[in-house]
Amino acid sequence: MTIPSYIQDIIDTLEKAGFDAYIVGGCVRDLLMEKEPKDWDITTKARPKEILNFFPGAKYENIFGTVIIPIKDENGKTEHEIEVTTFRSEQGYSDRRHPDKIAFEDNIENDLSRRDFTVNALAMRIKTHDIIDLFGGEDDIKKKVIRAVGEPSDRFREDALRMMRAIRLACQLEFDIEPKTQRAIVKLAGAIKFITNERIREELIKILASEQAARGITLLHDTKLLQYILPELERGVGVAQDRHHVYTVFKHSMLSLEHCPSKDWRVRFAALMHDVAKPQTKKIIKGIATFYNHELVGARMVDRITRRFKFSRRDAEKVVSLVKSHMFYYNVGEVTASSVRRLIKKVGEENLADLIHLRIGDRLGSGVPKAKPYKLRHLEYMLKRVQEDPVSVKTLKINGNDLNNLGIERGPKMGAILDILLADVINDFNLNNKEHLSKRAQVLKDINLEDLLKQAKKKISKKREEDDKRMKDEFWVK
Repeated sequence: MTIPSYIQDIIDTLEKAGFDAYIVGGCVRDLLMEKEPKDWDITTKARPKEILNFFPGAKYENIFGTVIIPIKDENGKTEHEIEVTTFRSEQGYSDRRHPDKIAFEDNIENDLSRRDFTVNALAMRIKTHDIIDLFGGEDDIKKKVIRAVGEPSDRFREDALRMMRAIRLACQLEFDIEPKTQRAIVKLAGAIKFITNERIREELIKILASEQAARGITLLHDTKLLQYILPELERGVGVAQDRHHVYTVFKHSMLSLEHCPSKDWRVRFAALMHDVAKPQTKKIIKGIATFYNHELVGARMVDRITRRFKFSRRDAEKVVSLVKSHMFYYNVGEVTASSVRRLIKKVGEENLADLIHLRIGDRLGSGVPKAKPYKLRHLEYMLKRVQEDPVSVKTLKINGNDLNNLGIERGPKMGAILDILLADVINDFNLNNKEHLSKRAQVLKDINLEDLLKQAKKKISKKREEDDKRMKDEFWVK
């Protein structure tokens, strides 16, 4: 177990002053699971004013006994902020989030009893590595179970967000939720309405970013939480589709999320929500279900959802753009380089890979064989070909303006000179510098270019064919 020196220093300072101090919560859980903790929390018998006396620069700006201690590097820049909290007990949660009464305690047992789940109600004395485990957290880690401390309903009435947190932890740790704890979530699901959208948003993002994002959304549905968090998504339950889809809208959405290869939570959210408007756009025409313009209606719905949860403008725009563009047309035999360039201009070059990942999730979530469709592989090839365009006069370190300054007029001759310079560079990339190219252009402007141009065109065509074959082989297309 590797514990940072600054954590040891804080605890040593407190213990030398006569105060018990422990690392506590998720960092202890992570150490027991042989994972590197992302955050370190300390709990101690010392009161906030006493902690402030020991650590100059520390801040205490709340009523919950939590002091923030900045850890600075050799240049005085803050690298970490460590929370050191006084042992405390809590009573009453009339707002379903904050305790009505807080009492500082002299022993850690009362402090651990107020925590949410057994796997988080763990403390460690770092000198001896002794674990304080009053509620079976170590055993639950071995069993891979998320279980509430004490009576689950009491814990969720104290802070209804803990219901989402149980699901988030289950997804992050790849644990199951203990049955009694899950039943309490189902029973009290409506209490999530008392939680601010900003807090719900943060838990939702963490679920989407986890390795089991689709399972997380499914658990939100199974525990009745989803109907309060994303009622728009719930409306897809039982809504049948035709032709290219064998699943209902809701199940397809879950599978699209599951098969989306992106790790970016925003792309995963777009994969989850891309068909959110299908229930309200569904029409039966000649016995076939249609969903005309569902991508446009869906983009407007997702825009409202991102506003409701107060997503950052950048995140919201990305998700909305992906949903709006997910129905882009692509047929291998019909799409040209110019149409691909128009697609790039429409969705933005930075969103292209994400749009393909969404389309892969959408395609595989429809029940087709589990392999990347040929059309998408071909699109990836075309995007790379258009973006890289490796055999182009644009890659030269000299341009038309430079040649014009050398006395070469714009027209066929300038084009021929640029092609010849490109052919030279293909042979030796080290020649691609402005000084050399300028001298070479001065020579070329005074000679007959016909034979040189034929050779240049041949060289350029050969290089284009070689690069095109390489890219086709990379994406397994013909």
